[in-house]
Amino acid sequence: MQARTDVVDRRRVLRGLLSGVAALGALPAVSGCSSPFAQVRLTLATGGTQGVYYNLGNALADAWQARLDLDARPTVLPTAGSVDNLERLAAGAADVVFSQVDTAADQLVRTPATDPRVPRALARIYDDVVHVVVPADFPATTVADLRGARVSVGAPDSGVRVVAERLLAAAGLSAATDFQALQLGINDSVAAVARDEIDAFFWVGGLPTRGVTELAAVRPIRLLNLEDLITPVRAAFPAYAAGTVPAQSYGIPEPVTVLLVRNFLLVGAGMPDELASALVKGLFAAQEQLAAASPAALTIDLRAAIGTQPVPLHPGAERFFREEKDP
Repeated sequence: MQARTDVVDRRRVLRGLLSGVAALGALPAVSGCSSPFAQVRLTLATGGTQGVYYNLGNALADAWQARLDLDARPTVLPTAGSVDNLERLAAGAADVVFSQVDTAADQLVRTPATDPRVPRALARIYDDVVHVVVPADFPATTVADLRGARVSVGAPDSGVRVVAERLLAAAGLSAATDFQALQLGINDSVAAVARDEIDAFFWVGGLPTRGVTELAAVRPIRLLNLEDLITPVRAAFPAYAAGTVPAQSYGIPEPVTVLLVRNFLLVGAGMPDELASALVKGLFAAQEQLAAASPAALTIDLRAAIGTQPVPLHPGAERFFREEKDP
């Protein structure tokens, strides 16, 4: 039977999409599908299961499957965080990843510009808050007060660990001599504080982070004020910004000065423009759905989303934002 012209056209579109994407693997051409993306298989690298990355990743997977008419729901991987995610992107083990700006900038420097897996941004999504969490009755008010304490500095291969090491160094503390360092992710850190096995933990995540909220429900906590470290840390790493956690967050009565870290959705440069543009369109179309998964998504903003420096926007994302600006 003669193939219909519209089916042939869709086949051509899909072949064009897939030919430039080693990241998505070799997929068969579509036959009779209603979407040029139907047979695309996506893997999202997120973070710990009690963190914002993971919650948003699952919401995005649902939204993208529905809005791009994907045959298969994107696979959502729990991971150690930003460093782990970028390693997976570089290895071809993930197609879309969440990452902090600092670790993304480091990966950008390490990856040749011609590599199809060099990071490119779909969008800036929301800003993370650097949490230094202690029990409410622990006698510390600054990071320098953690001398001699049991401190989780984040999981190996996480963006949390990168930020923790920079803050601790600015406070004049060394893990080798000044405190007992443990490498725990958000889930294990929360459990360890609840069991009184550690005195403090670093976390970089959206506000509120579910795991921290759950901890505060069973044991009162505080966030250490980072005001004394803002200037030296930003002098060395200007990608960070100063911010404030509002009073009553996590049951803490007063506002707390913290560092903010921009978060990006990243893909490899080799992703076809049509697919990248469709993913960004799906992101903004599903903002209400994302906000139901995490309040952090309420701050996703179309105008701010292009602020991904030093990571360039993917050309497909650029096209989406240009069309939104000049419909």
